[in-house]
Amino acid sequence: MIQRYDFLVIGSGIAGMSYALKVAHKGKVALVCKTTLDEANTKFAQGGVASVTNLLVDDFNKHINDTMIAGDYISDRAAVEKVVREAPSQIQELVNWGVNFDKNENGDFDLHREGGHSEFRILHHADDTGAEIQRGLMEAVRKNPNITIYEHHFAVEIITQHHLGIRITRRTPDIECYGAYILNPQTQKIDTFLSKVTLIATGGTGAVYKTTTNPNIATGDGIAMVYRAKGKVKDMEFVQFHPTALYNPNETHPAYLITEAMRGYGGILRLPDGNEFMQKYDDRLSLAPRDIVARAIDNEMKIHAIDHVYLDVTHKNPEETRHHFPNIYAKCMSIGIDITKEYIPVVPCAHYMCGGIKVNLDAESSIKRLYAVGECSCTGLHGGNRLASNSLIEAVVYAEAAAKHSLGVVNDYTFNEKIPEWNDEGMMSNEEKVLISQDMKEVNEIMSTYVGIVRSDLRLRRAWERLDLLYEETEDLFKRVKPNKEICELRNMINVGYLITRHALERKESRGLHFSIDYPKNNK
Repeated sequence: MIQRYDFLVIGSGIAGMSYALKVAHKGKVALVCKTTLDEANTKFAQGGVASVTNLLVDDFNKHINDTMIAGDYISDRAAVEKVVREAPSQIQELVNWGVNFDKNENGDFDLHREGGHSEFRILHHADDTGAEIQRGLMEAVRKNPNITIYEHHFAVEIITQHHLGIRITRRTPDIECYGAYILNPQTQKIDTFLSKVTLIATGGTGAVYKTTTNPNIATGDGIAMVYRAKGKVKDMEFVQFHPTALYNPNETHPAYLITEAMRGYGGILRLPDGNEFMQKYDDRLSLAPRDIVARAIDNEMKIHAIDHVYLDVTHKNPEETRHHFPNIYAKCMSIGIDITKEYIPVVPCAHYMCGGIKVNLDAESSIKRLYAVGECSCTGLHGGNRLASNSLIEAVVYAEAAAKHSLGVVNDYTFNEKIPEWNDEGMMSNEEKVLISQDMKEVNEIMSTYVGIVRSDLRLRRAWERLDLLYEETEDLFKRVKPNKEICELRNMINVGYLITRHALERKESRGLHFSIDYPKNNK
């Protein structure tokens, strides 16, 4: 089946939905999500959205400086300026769409402070800000008559000249995107979605690791598809491990996040004996940037042969704690921990991809007619390490940029009617399905063991060799069978794992989130 839309949006988090809302008045929009509309990384974001709003104490230069410091001074200054300066207007747009942020008794935004921020500038909705943003955007999207939602549809490949039989390489200057091949769950066939403009907003890559705060769907699909289409991908070595996921061995995909705001609130990291340890690593103590805190915890766990540390808020007012963090309180109580009286067991785990599809200030990728926004993109904002709560605001600022640019050019494009339909011959046996499931677990083990918080060239080469073998086996299988969601996700996970490993091997220094024991000094 062939579908035609002016705008094809692949991904339904804050990036995809806000872009869809911004362009829907100018054409038909297809919003494709691989599960349901509400299952996206956005929903799992607890802390909030960073924006300068209290001009009595805060200003743009402070936020810019905090972002550059957290990014280890390799952030793109132009991207940082763009996001910080445009943040307040995009906050207002979120409010206009029905998103509620907490306010104080004076009617002003109730602002939190998080690690790496010099001021209180985090807008939030209790401790489930992402879920509130997702709710508001979903209501607006569902009300829009120009947006067609395709739930449980899976993007297999983006369509380029390659599918017309033209040889494409990474040096081809004029690669164009004509839409995507999308797996329809009802028919189990792959439909052709032709578009004038395509936006990738598929989120992160956390599911390639054994333990992650991301949902299972975060398999790096957009990044992998663009890389296979010979698009440019950048900074994949910078995987952010959140320092404080709830330690619960029975819950790893996703692990439950203990928001950074809890440390901004006064939470203290401690060892099992109650002693603090962050004073050994950074003057900012528990409020140091995430890369420093995650490595500190990882090091303390190795020194003391323990599998987690603790976050302590027992010295804070119990009623205030329950008010500010109702969901975290309820979650911990569900496993027998009263956070007003007991320490919270925490451990670092894979959280956020700072790299991704390389885009310019208009969110354009290196492939014409193809944009990327959100965690799957690399705008240059985050550099070597993302500053807390900068991701959601980046998504809406760049959704605005993509919308403005694509609305200015969409009428210059037509549908490419020469695109062939997908050849979906082949069958998959139960034995092959078992192999795919096992290979996914192997990718998780490889990445967590060899490409984690602390790396070495030896570990990275070992990961490369094992991923290469899995790649060959999986590509051979993919060519022989009728594609399903599982084998497509496995392909993408292997591609993403390869990119993280390759980019890590190429960076001959320890910088930001990439820390190698072979390059112990930070060579600025």
